[in-house]
Amino acid sequence: MAKRITIDPITRIEGHLRVDVEVDNNAVSNAWASCTMWRGIEKILRGRDPRDAWLFTQRFCGVCTTVHAMASVRAVEDALKLEVPPNAQYIRNLILIAHALHDHIVHFYQLSALDWVDVLQIPKADPAAASKLAETLSPWTRNSRNELKAAQDKVKAVASSGQLGIFANGYWGHPAMKLSPEVNLLAFSHYLQALEYQRKALQAVGILGAKTPHIQTLTVGGVTNAIDLDSQAALGMDRLEMIRTLLADVIQFVQQVYFVDVCAVAAMYPDWFKIGGGVRNYLAVPDLPLDSKGSAYDLPGGYIMNGNIAGTRPFKTAADKEFRDSVSEDVTHAYYHGGKPLHPWKGETEPEFTGWNGEQKYSWVKAPRFNGQPMQVGPLAQVLVGYAQGHALTRKYADLAMGKVGAIAGIQVTPDMLHSTLGRHAARAIRAAMLAELAQKHWQLLVDNIAKGDFAVHNQPVFTEHEVEGVGTHEAPRGTLSHWVVVNNGKIKNYQAVVPSTWNASPRDSAGASGPYEASLMRTPIADAEKPLEVLRTIHSFDPCMACACHTFDPEGKRIAEVKVL
Repeated sequence: MAKRITIDPITRIEGHLRVDVEVDNNAVSNAWASCTMWRGIEKILRGRDPRDAWLFTQRFCGVCTTVHAMASVRAVEDALKLEVPPNAQYIRNLILIAHALHDHIVHFYQLSALDWVDVLQIPKADPAAASKLAETLSPWTRNSRNELKAAQDKVKAVASSGQLGIFANGYWGHPAMKLSPEVNLLAFSHYLQALEYQRKALQAVGILGAKTPHIQTLTVGGVTNAIDLDSQAALGMDRLEMIRTLLADVIQFVQQVYFVDVCAVAAMYPDWFKIGGGVRNYLAVPDLPLDSKGSAYDLPGGYIMNGNIAGTRPFKTAADKEFRDSVSEDVTHAYYHGGKPLHPWKGETEPEFTGWNGEQKYSWVKAPRFNGQPMQVGPLAQVLVGYAQGHALTRKYADLAMGKVGAIAGIQVTPDMLHSTLGRHAARAIRAAMLAELAQKHWQLLVDNIAKGDFAVHNQPVFTEHEVEGVGTHEAPRGTLSHWVVVNNGKIKNYQAVVPSTWNASPRDSAGASGPYEASLMRTPIADAEKPLEVLRTIHSFDPCMACACHTFDPEGKRIAEVKVL
């Protein structure tokens, strides 16, 4: 007889997520992903100046602020057919790269690593043996016996106090935990170091964005970063050099620690390359534009259907017509009014809370579809799309990762094995390594362009009286993000955001097709129904951001519904 497990809330994510699974014969036989929070931005934007939208949309989330700002200005620029000066493109790209490096580091270490690392095994470790093991994996200089001993002492002090603090509710000793004490110690030491290096990435964002979170230097048409090589009050050589130094430190951590740790953990849990695949339709958009027209990009885009990597269809530009025409949102099982699926330019966000009902409505997240099909988005989608297209940087780091995992585990790792829970972690590490290399490239592109005497950072937008539509896309840390705007007579007529976690956390649609979270949990083995660690491993591999995924609001401030976490 099937046993129902409800995990509410899922922790170590942004926002509030409930997951229900039915377990039969020690494996998941059914699953529902339910966003239990609601908030609102889209209706607030109606009637406002499109140039102000990016300041509001950053408030979708307290983590993914930069990405929404960028998608928003790009949406308005697309509607106005407005080009962006090269300097502005490079500055934007550096902000996005630094933000993504921060995000990927935090996701693995602070949000996911403790699904695989048993903290309470660390006191049993031999720091000298752990240091010797580390030397075989990486040249990272902070793997010394003394540094590892210091990390171990911190765990011992917490454990002996009887008050585990943030580690109190971990599933320590779970039968699915398989790392040796020394590997646990090594990973935890890097967990602590990651706190330092993610901060350096955000410092770079703060220098270019004036603050973070909620950057202040974007504008429709470019950026507001004044360039003056002789002024300390503008973007000059001192700040550029500071950014280069910060990014260099982060790049070293990504390449020598994060990338290596993910490969090592994956090699020690090889069975998880067969778990958590789910939806094998993948979607990614091109990003990091290299020119003012947005006709060339450093990151590729496209889509894959039914796991057919060889049949990948590329998107040439971020404004690809097939992408623009093929996106819709279904609300059959979401807490909104509505019937048939709507294109985002025609989208509605009218709340209709009915209470959790797995057969009817059960989530505040809509169900985005591409040509009517659910799609998985995120680093895995981008890596698979890039690998299939022969994208040099993707091939370089994907082959390096698969080779390293295979060497440690003694197995052959293929791209098809990436359709899995561990595949999503591997793809994030691959993407982080790619972005680390591109950080150096785009810093140099900016410096070289300034050296030519080009200080332009902004093109003035011009609005017309007739109605125009635009979409702004960004391949965010969690996947394909798109903002859709309709502008009439210089004012916003409609605004919709279709975000990565909306794609991945989508409920069933009118055809009964599950979204990626739900599909990925099917057939997952469960060792202990009272401690469903395996469910958390797969859900965390998507890096959920539920705050981004749901947007509703009553502009009069009236209570629409009372939502209780069940």
